[in-house]
Amino acid sequence: MDGGVAAEQGTVTCASWIRRPEDAHLVALGKSKHGDLPASFQIFSFDRLTTSLSSSPSVTFEFEDGCDPVSLAVHPSGDDIVCSTTKGGCRLFQLYGQEKNVKLLAKNLKPLEDVGAQRCLAFSPDGSRFATGGVDGHLRIYEWPSMRVIVDESKAHKSFNDMDFSLDSEFLASTSTDGSARIWNTSDGVPVNSLTRNSDEKIELCRFSKDGTKPFLFCTVQKGNKSITVVWDISTWNRIGFKRLLRKPACVMSISLDGKYLAQGSKDGDVCVVAVKKMEVCHWSKRLHLGFSVTSLEFCPKWQIYLVLIGLFLASAVLFYIFFETSDLFWNFPLGRDQPARPKLGSFLPDPQSDDQNMWGPVDM
Repeated sequence: MDGGVAAEQGTVTCASWIRRPEDAHLVALGKSKHGDLPASFQIFSFDRLTTSLSSSPSVTFEFEDGCDPVSLAVHPSGDDIVCSTTKGGCRLFQLYGQEKNVKLLAKNLKPLEDVGAQRCLAFSPDGSRFATGGVDGHLRIYEWPSMRVIVDESKAHKSFNDMDFSLDSEFLASTSTDGSARIWNTSDGVPVNSLTRNSDEKIELCRFSKDGTKPFLFCTVQKGNKSITVVWDISTWNRIGFKRLLRKPACVMSISLDGKYLAQGSKDGDVCVVAVKKMEVCHWSKRLHLGFSVTSLEFCPKWQIYLVLIGLFLASAVLFYIFFETSDLFWNFPLGRDQPARPKLGSFLPDPQSDDQNMWGPVDM
């Protein structure tokens, strides 16, 4: 495995890849205020040969005092980026030009100017919808770019923890800080389901499968001091089974655009990458940066590279790792929304990496 590091003064609070039409890839970083340096939104070019960022940003936008970036969502086209801030509400950044001459136009996103702090932002894979989840538990889903309101639910959750769109953009999964999780129909805003859980379980993170053949939803679940990854079948919303992967509470989760890899990051800086075909860990990095929390984790849109953003107190580092695809199949059969079969429960439950295989017992089917 090869790796590269790009570091710069300031605390990075959020990051994301940006896909560009010219087959170039950029990285967007949100940085909080540090000393005399104002909070900023920056875009860097990425060198895939050295797996590192450019030494200086291609373009920088500086926020006003008291306004730090919180989270980012990049439109699939790579032209629009929405950033939530500590001041409440969201800013829209529009990209123009080529990789060597990137220009940035900042706009106020009027429907989201005074809506309070937004913890979660997400664009649908087809780019037609945009969703926000507030610290106050308020869910909003809009048509993009018209910003026509599809969903405006003030009591969707106690407070948002995570959200993700399904590959076909039909569903939105959302999780709450109280451990609950709900599924929404993004066309009309009707709640589809609340994911089942035991009284001692907290559903924390959620990601839909992305390869187009397996209609699954992956969720991290905390059960006492044990952490597991549970899989739901989205054609029935039944729990299929679980695996112990990271073996500690995950604070961030990501899935590659081709659906081949799932990654999880922990609060003490560990990162594991899982080959979805085998549902086994194929790469593990321990405490990437002195045990600090992984705050952003995202796969590169084109190459087998993932971005790890570790939030530090005085400085930040963005790390890139390259790993190589294995050919062993775990999901060796095609599946669709009306699939006639699904993985055997044993594929998930007996985990040789777990030191307590019999602790949980069978899951509800």
